[in-house]
Amino acid sequence: MGISYTVDADGIAHIRFDRPEKLNALTLAMYDDLARCFVSANDDPRVRVILLGANGDRAFCVGADLNESIPALAEGRFDISEWDGAHIKQPGFYKPVVAAINGLCMGGGFEIMLAADIRIASESAVFALPEASLGFTPAGGTLVRLVRQIPYAFAMELMLTAERFPARRLAEMGLLNRVVPPDELAGVALAYARGIAKKGRVAVQVIKEAALTLGHLPFDEAFAREAVLGQRAFTSDEAREGLSRFASRERAKPD
Repeated sequence: MGISYTVDADGIAHIRFDRPEKLNALTLAMYDDLARCFVSANDDPRVRVILLGANGDRAFCVGADLNESIPALAEGRFDISEWDGAHIKQPGFYKPVVAAINGLCMGGGFEIMLAADIRIASESAVFALPEASLGFTPAGGTLVRLVRQIPYAFAMELMLTAERFPARRLAEMGLLNRVVPPDELAGVALAYARGIAKKGRVAVQVIKEAALTLGHLPFDEAFAREAVLGQRAFTSDEAREGLSRFASRERAKPD
């Protein structure tokens, strides 16, 4: 019970919330374990992509177990910055993350979902940021990420109303890549992860680094940095091998 972590032969790190009887609410220990799993995946050269999912049909994750975290915060035994690793706020984390979202995805679970690069949701998934209705804010990355990922009005609707939204509505807002029947969720998400795992290791990490770091820069600085990142990918062993295969195919084509 808690967080499970495995790495398969395809280079996919499988991280799963495993507390289904409590809607995968995260204890303080689970937050620590989740952060360690992300660090392990990022540091492991075998891992090419991370697949984040959940056990049970009722919930992906409903965020923190408030019965534990609220007293800890109130008594000064805990600071929310200690959750930064679980919310992937750390710099230098450029391995792609695919999320398979089933059931309830709320609060901290929603915030962790925002750290994923590819998001596949079940048709039965329900999303909410209820923090404002409880008197606090979604400060696990949402205040930074959400307004950068979707139009301002949609982001504010999600945060200010604290209402629940179906998966189709989030897809319309641009927060989800696919919405699929529940029995197809695992297979579709795994197919995305396997596809990414087959791509160039350096290339996919450079793409993610560029997406996360270049958008706020002035054009001249961004283009200069893009050239540096692009050169890193072009000079990788995988790029040389890929270009060699491409050249061989071109030479083999009949005139």
